[in-house]
Amino acid sequence: MNRSSFLKNSTVLAGTLLTGTAVIANSTLKNPADAAGKPFNLNYAPHDGMFKNLAGNSFLDQIQFMYDQGFRSIEDNGMSGRPAAEQEKIGNLLAKLGMKMGVFVVDKGGNGQNTLTANKQEHIDIFIKGCKQAVEVSKRCGGKLATVVPGDFARNLPLDIQNANVITALRKGAEILEPHGIVMVLEPLSDTPDLYLRTSAQTYMICKAVNSPSCKILYDMYHMQKNEGNMINNIKLTWDEIAYLQIGDNPGRNEPTTGEVNYKNIFKFLHEKGYKGVLGMEHGNSRPGKEGEQRVIEAYRESDNFL
Repeated sequence: MNRSSFLKNSTVLAGTLLTGTAVIANSTLKNPADAAGKPFNLNYAPHDGMFKNLAGNSFLDQIQFMYDQGFRSIEDNGMSGRPAAEQEKIGNLLAKLGMKMGVFVVDKGGNGQNTLTANKQEHIDIFIKGCKQAVEVSKRCGGKLATVVPGDFARNLPLDIQNANVITALRKGAEILEPHGIVMVLEPLSDTPDLYLRTSAQTYMICKAVNSPSCKILYDMYHMQKNEGNMINNIKLTWDEIAYLQIGDNPGRNEPTTGEVNYKNIFKFLHEKGYKGVLGMEHGNSRPGKEGEQRVIEAYRESDNFL
């Protein structure tokens, strides 16, 4: 996964400048009471750098800013790579603010080449080491959700053999995580045709086979729009195995309202289904600078205004 690209700014939509750190309420909202700082109906989670121009480079300052705008969670793919002391500071601030930690990525030495499909012991060992590391990271930052990508196809093996190899490896990971209440969330992706995990149905089958509360689905709506579409129906079909969702409009992988996905309808559906989990904002900003960051907040206010 090319995670660094999520933070790149493009130039698509116009926005409104902020004054200081107070976000001006969006005058186009149907509900005037939906003002800046009010908690959202769903639990959206920004990431490091998303509001750096408004809040500064410090992730701790950004987290405080996110809270002040009404966000009640964060996600941080790179949490495992942060110094232990920084992980603890982030966890302490989240606890103080009553915010949740969304996903961080299990370190498995690369998402593609170090694959669980081939049943190579060196790759399994790296995955197991990453799961053990995730336990320690979780203790420091409070996060209970860890993203896992099985890797690339082993094209010299039959698909069912690859499925069995992945299921066997994931069961070993679940054995490590389950006693600590940590859930590894499997993420089907669209980045390259080499990636083994691609659809919600495939991921659902694997989760059922692993048969552990510590192995569930990360339904990334950007990737799933590209790979399969029909998202509301597919979410319904796999609902009992979904533990986390991520957001990104398509094309562009930017905030809602910038592409073809009707996020207002999807958010309404999730709210009506009673989804109480985190929705990771794993996307970029459609415009650079403070204007772009303000536009992200406004887009979520617009899309979250479904009641």
